[in-house]
Amino acid sequence: MRFKQNQIERARRKVFGVAMPTIANTFFVVLNNGLNTIVEENGDILITLIANYDQELQNAQVQKFIDEKVDFIFIIPVDSETVKPALEASREAGIPVINIDTPVYDKELVLSIISSDNYKIGTLIGLDLIQRLNSAKIVIIDFPESVSTTNRVNGFMDIIKDKPQYEVVEILPGDTQYLNSKKAMESVIDSGIEFNVVMAVNDLSAFGAMDALDEAGINSGILIYGVDGSPEAKRLIAQGKMTASVAQSPNELGMYSAEMAYVYLEGKPISDRIFIPVYLIDQQNVYDYGLISWN
Repeated sequence: MRFKQNQIERARRKVFGVAMPTIANTFFVVLNNGLNTIVEENGDILITLIANYDQELQNAQVQKFIDEKVDFIFIIPVDSETVKPALEASREAGIPVINIDTPVYDKELVLSIISSDNYKIGTLIGLDLIQRLNSAKIVIIDFPESVSTTNRVNGFMDIIKDKPQYEVVEILPGDTQYLNSKKAMESVIDSGIEFNVVMAVNDLSAFGAMDALDEAGINSGILIYGVDGSPEAKRLIAQGKMTASVAQSPNELGMYSAEMAYVYLEGKPISDRIFIPVYLIDQQNVYDYGLISWN
């Protein structure tokens, strides 16, 4: 979609901007489609800009939205902390912002945070693990720059914190990206550290870790957890290659966020914190959710 719209057209249609961290992960593509579904149903315009995991670029993209005088901004930050200048600029310009998926640190600068319950995501993985194994040596593929992934790890750690038989032997950043996570897993393998569980903070990270294990020929008997409930994860779970993934619904996340924007623009209040339900998918229930689509 062209960034600049015909002035007559814009006079009768609201314009929404969404600042995305990436579209390399289909989770964000589906989320964007959910936003666009509601915006188009209302006869309005959604402009999507992609930062490719560059927070400085994302801040500049938000400033571009401000300069174009959009009516509303959605943001999924690259970095929960250094997105602050973009939020401050939006506040100064009087443009409301809904923060989606990855919570920002400066919550007072956004109208609402709409996301999955990321702490619960971590607890679901932890509870599943202790049901499967009496003890474990665990590798965590993390992304500490993001509040959402940090909360996932915190939830997981709180389940096992008083259980010394469940030991975290390594925590490495994978940046929620396939290649970085694969490299992180390769470094663990090369170090000779013993482990039998991989807890990855999203599905792409789990895929990277899984491929590193496959290439090293040591994938047998290792539990691999991801987060998102992506179609590829569900197929791997069905095949017994991946243990489980805690599913989010990016389409629902996008649609609901857009719906809340319209509620606000109609002059009605919305909650400053909204959670979208999450659920664990494993081999026992994977076919209940379908293998070819996001839920």
